[in-house]
Amino acid sequence: SASRRRRARPRSLTADRPLRTADFAYHLPPELIAQTPGTERGGSRLLVVRRGIGAAGLHDSSFADLVDLIPPGDLLVLNSTRVRHARLLGTRPSGAPAEVLLIHPSTDGSWIAIGKPGSALKPGKRITLGPESEIETVEVLPDGERRVRFVGMPAEKAISRYGKLPLPPYIEHEPTADDEDRYQTVYAEREGSVAAPTAGLHFTDALLAELRGRGVHVVSLDLEVGPGTFKPVEEEDISAHPMHPERYEIPAAVAAAVREARARGAAVWAVGTTVVRALESAAGEDGTVREGTGETRLLISPGYTFKVVDHLLTNFHLPRSTLLMLVAAFAGYDLTMAAYRHAVDERYRFYSYGDAMCIL
Repeated sequence: SASRRRRARPRSLTADRPLRTADFAYHLPPELIAQTPGTERGGSRLLVVRRGIGAAGLHDSSFADLVDLIPPGDLLVLNSTRVRHARLLGTRPSGAPAEVLLIHPSTDGSWIAIGKPGSALKPGKRITLGPESEIETVEVLPDGERRVRFVGMPAEKAISRYGKLPLPPYIEHEPTADDEDRYQTVYAEREGSVAAPTAGLHFTDALLAELRGRGVHVVSLDLEVGPGTFKPVEEEDISAHPMHPERYEIPAAVAAAVREARARGAAVWAVGTTVVRALESAAGEDGTVREGTGETRLLISPGYTFKVVDHLLTNFHLPRSTLLMLVAAFAGYDLTMAAYRHAVDERYRFYSYGDAMCIL
């Protein structure tokens, strides 16, 4: 089973040159970008992708049928991160609007953040959130991020009072009560992300209970999704794309569960690209996953050799994105792009609130 896990996925069945960023562009009619969640959590469609048989491996299904796809004894790994109310809207001294997106806190009480306009986030400048609450920029970091601090009101209190759910940039409405519920997974625990691990949004408590009842092992790790998840790759040479760091934590129980699954020949299922990146970042060359915390800048693109993950559940991702490249690395470039063409033709819903894909 180790050799099965460690083989590199095919780059492409047809390409005789290295893949470039432009190869990951595809046409998506704007109306297929899901602006709201489906009527019921767990009621989405599921495109099942079987590797090794080309376009014949594409099968239209529903997410509820996942229980029939995961054999008893296999291991399902979730990302239990919770989305922080990290978007803060305020005003500059002139009265003009400004926005801050908190990424994560620092040990000295400051926060790493991004915001707009950039001119409002220069060292020493303040943005007013409300009475007795301001954010001051302390420094501009080399990658363009800012170190900021809260003035007047403690960070927790200011975030609780003024923070908004940071919906993705392609969702065109302000957060609603429905978003507050549906843009979090049912198993979300510790706050830390600026975006949801969207493959997990499809799971209901009932579905997870049914999977466990059928003998599927379910465990959770934590990876804090950062704003880089939405950043398109601008370099044509994929390897030149700078990945923003994302923090992760692999509990001892997860490392043990992966080790035990491998020992009994069971498969490891990753729910989302964030789980893939956390597991693969924490794995040694022999596929042994190390427990503990870390920070990953891992860019997975075609040609990557997977050490841990055998099957992947994921949503449909933006063109020219590192997430699409990861999927192509896992399923093979040609099959991935065929699956996306099929999804467009069959009017699947795309992105965070969209439908799902299961790669077998």
